Amino acid sequence: MTLTRKRPPVGVVIYFAGVFTLGLYFAFAAIQGDYGLFRRVQIDAEAVVLREDLAEISQNVAWMENKTHRLADEYLDLDLLDEQARHVLGLLRADEIVIR
Repeated sequence: MTLTRKRPPVGVVIYFAGVFTLGLYFAFAAIQGDYGLFRRVQIDAEAVVLREDLAEISQNVAWMENKTHRLADEYLDLDLLDEQARHVLGLLRADEIVIR
């Protein structure tokens, strides 16, 4: 009785090489691709920055709405009106002295 070694058919080797290559491709795409893990981390970091910007802008809008309301016809804040007239128009009262 003689033992003969059989080599695996070339088709099986090619099949497993193809499956291995596809597995590597999908693993790479899951990590580095457009929808991969690294992109997800980058999007999360951008979301944090944008939320901070939104909070700052919302605060500025609230401040502007307050100032607008204080200068509206229904409710007029005379101190704010005086301050704006002095700042924007450069107005002074007759009894004031300007020091530059």
